[in-house]
Amino acid sequence: MLYDRAADRWFISQFAVTNPNPNYHQCVAVSQSADPTGGYFTYDFTYTAFNDYGKAGVWSDAYYFSYNMFTPPQNNFAGAKVCAMDRTRMLAGQAATQQCFSTSTTYGGLLPADIDGASGPAAGEPEFVLGMGADTTHLAMWKFHVDWTTPANSSFAGPTLITVPTFAEACSGGTCIPQSGTTQQLDSLADRMMYRLQYRNFGDHESLITNHSVTSGSSVGVRWYEVRSPNGTPTLFQSGTYAPDSAYRWMGSAAMDGSGGIALGFSKSSSSAHPAIAVTGRNAGDAAGTMTEGETTVLTGGGSQTTNLSRWGDYSNLT
Repeated sequence: MLYDRAADRWFISQFAVTNPNPNYHQCVAVSQSADPTGGYFTYDFTYTAFNDYGKAGVWSDAYYFSYNMFTPPQNNFAGAKVCAMDRTRMLAGQAATQQCFSTSTTYGGLLPADIDGASGPAAGEPEFVLGMGADTTHLAMWKFHVDWTTPANSSFAGPTLITVPTFAEACSGGTCIPQSGTTQQLDSLADRMMYRLQYRNFGDHESLITNHSVTSGSSVGVRWYEVRSPNGTPTLFQSGTYAPDSAYRWMGSAAMDGSGGIALGFSKSSSSAHPAIAVTGRNAGDAAGTMTEGETTVLTGGGSQTTNLSRWGDYSNLT
């Protein structure tokens, strides 16, 4: 669920699969008013492959989605797909179309930028889509320009590589997060960026905020980024890895407020503690790359996950 501030509307979505002879759907509902408990306009966008791990972003010219696509019947990974849905028509409850582009199988887990704050992007500014690069020293960014009048003019330009400090995916991208009272470990989901890719326009600069899970010494921490000038030459303005002790921190979500401060939330676990949720943060004037606010536990874990399913969750979302 997202809030479209410019339109004062709410946006809800969920994928669905119909049987037999599977068809793959992204179901979308846009509120008819500012009241999230009121009526909704509903839409069904279909695909010929499984649109897994959908991520949404609100932009001025469209609602954008990214997916990891899997082709039936073997469900082989087919790369990422990024789609623009006609926001203007959806807000009015009219029939709406989508325009999509796909990447190679090198990329997956992409994030479309999602606007926060009263000042959105300039008119005609493309949507920004970010993912992990093909190596451990870069992020990859695309620019999605959608033309609803002449779809042939739409474009998906990239990837542009953004140099970042070297990282190693937590758990080599897989499962290694310990828990108290069990040998069952949890999935780090470290092979992808973590939701959201937050966008803010400060007038004199634009910022994108995001994160992913990395190895830090003998444990796992959250690597976070602020990328500036996304519509020019995207540049890493600051980054840091939050891992203050031997506990494992993963599945983060980061967001910047209107003053430039950043909050970072995450799950936290160790062999002596059940999985919990905690948060830290920084002020705009703090030393670059640091989280200076003391860590606060938002929810103390009441138990560990003992089934043979390692997935703790798909993602989190901090606003």
